[in-house]
Parts: sequence; structure tokens; C-alpha cells
Amino acid sequence: MPTTETQPTLRALLARTELALRLASREGDLPGDALDAPLRWVHSSDLADPTPFLADDLLLLTTGTQFALDARTGTAPTTAEAYVARLRARGVRGLGFGTEVVRDGIPPTLERACRAAGMPLFEVPYRTPFIALARANAEAIAAQAYARRTWALSAQRAISLAALRPDGLAATVAELAKQLGAWVGLYDAAGVLTQSHPHEGPGAAARAALDAEAGAVLRRGSRAASQFEIDGARVTMQTLGRGGHLRGLIAIAGAELDLEGRSVVTSVIAMAGLALEQNVGLGRARSALRAGLVHALLEGDAGLARRVSRELWGPLPAAPVIVAVATVTPARLDAAVDWLELRAAEARGALFHGRGPEGVVLVVPAADSATIPAFAALFDAACGVSEPVDYTGFATGHVQAVAARRRAAAGIPARFADDAARGLLGALDSPAARALAEARLAPLREHDDAHATALVDTVRTWLESDARIDQTAQALGIHRHTVRARVAQAQRLLGVDLGSFPARAELWAALVALR
Repeated sequence: MPTTETQPTLRALLARTELALRLASREGDLPGDALDAPLRWVHSSDLADPTPFLADDLLLLTTGTQFALDARTGTAPTTAEAYVARLRARGVRGLGFGTEVVRDGIPPTLERACRAAGMPLFEVPYRTPFIALARANAEAIAAQAYARRTWALSAQRAISLAALRPDGLAATVAELAKQLGAWVGLYDAAGVLTQSHPHEGPGAAARAALDAEAGAVLRRGSRAASQFEIDGARVTMQTLGRGGHLRGLIAIAGAELDLEGRSVVTSVIAMAGLALEQNVGLGRARSALRAGLVHALLEGDAGLARRVSRELWGPLPAAPVIVAVATVTPARLDAAVDWLELRAAEARGALFHGRGPEGVVLVVPAADSATIPAFAALFDAACGVSEPVDYTGFATGHVQAVAARRRAAAGIPARFADDAARGLLGALDSPAARALAEARLAPLREHDDAHATALVDTVRTWLESDARIDQTAQALGIHRHTVRARVAQAQRLLGVDLGSFPARAELWAALVALR
């Protein structure tokens, strides 16, 4: 954020010829920024210890009365070394000595003390009143403030014009970076960097840290502004959108923002947030159209889906395809859809998505093994994945994906192929199946608990032994008559005829569900 106005510094005061100031210190003996550090005010005092009345970043003027010897005691109120040490500790930026008031010239002891402490020391001649220095510095501060306000207005005007361009968001980001002299990045709701300027930006490690922080801020879902440092560079982040419905965030690296700089950034945030919110209505229309195409595919009308998709988003993924059905929490749904839109735009014809009757539907080529796992992991989605199908079998793929999702853990896709390998009984591993099994076996469990019997274990072993009494008795180590009696008791409690295969199959399914 450069400015052409003179900065309020000691160097600027020394350059004012009308003040006739003379630097008594050798510039080479001073710290590098001693003459260029900003000055907040200029104050004068002849107290031996003025520090309780001083502020930071101040220039102090004195006539040296505090160094004069007392006629009665023969001592001075303070020594030059102690005096300068107190000023340095208080944060005084420099010391001006008014000559020809109390004495001619600057005391050598004061020069030595200032040199040892790295304190800039300069002479103020008798004809230059102290108030002239205070006024000159105040004028520089006022001029700088006016220049900063002028810069802010000019920057906001330039950014507003950039926002009117066809590539409004990208142009706005580029103009903000130019005005601030810093790197600016725009992240979408999913935490993906979509716009940045200049393109080189931070290094790889810093970018990774920026991306991680942006993702964490957006996942929290609440409006926030934060500042931190990465690799020594100041980073400012500000979210875009409403709490619970964030549309992204702006990150600024390498800029120290003053009041005017923050006002410019605030105007950009307002414009970017408005632009993103205005896209919400368009996004809803796109979402409704995509949902219609999903229903067309489920109804077997792939031709309609192909024609509409080709006109708007590019071709559908080439068959054979994998169909995935995902459940995403409402708080993450907007970000998930934004991520899918971005991926679909980046790789036309490699991804189709839309809202279906059972959740978010994703369609990718059968060879794509990365998109669905990445989506599930990024948004903690419960995701079921079908076997490869062509578009005539899209409805079958959808059914497979819904079936697989029933056992999917958040963030880890479940594949129907794994369910098929486990067989039909593998589908009993669900809360609904376990609840039904508990109810079906309740009479046997209650009898076992009340009478210390083993009807459940006996029936399970009997079914595993293909309903053979002798084999069951041998496996349990009991008499065959005991096995026959327990099976008969189980039939009475369950109210079924275990001599029929359907009854035995249902009982076996209940036992499998509760394993």
C-alpha cells in the first residue's frame, strides 16, 4: 500500500530546511530504522525523568536544564547515561537538544550516552522553536492520513470498476492484490482455491498451511475474521456469506492492513459476498435441473439427460459408469454441491451429479477410483457405490448404491461388490434387521434367562448341523433326547413348525443378524 506523501519520521524532520536541524549522531552508529521509524508525536520536557508522561514512538526535545549542576550540592539532577537509558527503555525514538538556551552546543557526555544506546541525537538551534517541530510532525501525520484516505477511495473505485467486468470475481481479486501489493486468494465454500493473484503466490509449504487453515475455518461454518503468520508473512482471512451458509473466504498474505486498508478489504468482502449470494438463485435452478436429469436416468430416458447435459455442462461420463449415492449433513450440503460443481467444470464429461430420491447422486467413469473417495472423505459423507453399469442399467446401479450405503461409515465409501461377495445374509447387518431379529428371538432368550436353559444355543447348533439330532447332541455334549426336547420347546415358544424349511430359514436369518 504505497504512498507518495512524506512519512512522519525523524529523517523527514531533518530534511525540512526551514527547521535548520543538525544530526549530531553518526548515522552509521544508529540502528537501521532509527531515522525512518514513524513518529506519533513530538514533546518537550526538561524533567530529569519525563518517562511517566511520555508515549511510545515519540520524539523528545530538551534544553538540558536537567544536566545543569546545582549550586548548593554541586551535582546534577541526573546523569546523561541514566537519562538516555530511561528514554530508550520507554520507547523514545530520538532526542533533540535545544542549544543556546541553557548552554552552547550539546554536552559531550550526552553525545556519548546517546551513541552507546543507539539513540538518535540532533541539535535544535535557538532560532527554531520547539513548537515548530511539533507542528511539522503533526502536518506530516495529517498529510499521511489524507493520502491514505485518498488512496482508499481510489482503490475502492478501481475495485468497483473491476467488479463490473465479465470476470468480476477474478478481476476484483487481481485489483485488490494490486492495490495492497500483496497476494490475495479466493476460496470457495469447499475450501478450494478458485482465484488468486499474483499467480506465483506463497511457497508450497505456506500454500499447504493456508489451504488447511481455510478448510478448517469453512468447516466450522460460522462467520470469522482472523490474522496469523505463515513463514513470517502476515495472513488475514475473512469469510464470505452468512453464518451456517458460508460461500467461501478471502485470504490476504503479505499486507499489514491499517484502518484504510481494512476499509478497502471490507468493501471487497461485501462485493464478493453479494456476488456469491446472487449466484445462489442460479445455483438452485441448476440443482433443480440436475435433479430432473437424475430422475430421467432412473426412468430410463438417458437420451434426454445426454442432450440437456451436453448443452449445459458437457457430455455425461462415458459408459460403463459407477453410480454413487451419498448422504451429506445439511450444514455441509452447500459446500459439497459447490465442490462437485467445480470438479464437473474442471473436467467436463468426467463427473455428473444431482439430487436423487435417496440423496446426492454421483456418476463417474468406471475407471475413476479417486473422485468418490475424495468426496466422501472431504465432507464426511456416507456413500454407497454401485458396480459398473451402462445407462440402460442406471436404475439398477442406483439401487445397488443405496443398498451399499446402508453399511457405509462417514467418510469411507461402501461398495456393492463387497455386499455381493458376502451373499444375501450379509445384508442382515443393519439396525432394522437386528431389531427384527431381537423381537423374533425374544421368547427363547426370556425363557433361557428365567429357567437357566440353553434354547438359543441349542437351536443355533441344531440348524448349523442341518437339523440332525444326533450330530447336534454330539456337538453340545448332551443326550439326543435333550436336544429333541429343547427343539420342541423352542417350537412352542416361537409358535412355528421348525419341521418346515421356511421356518428354519427365518430362524437362521435372525440368528445371523445378531452375531
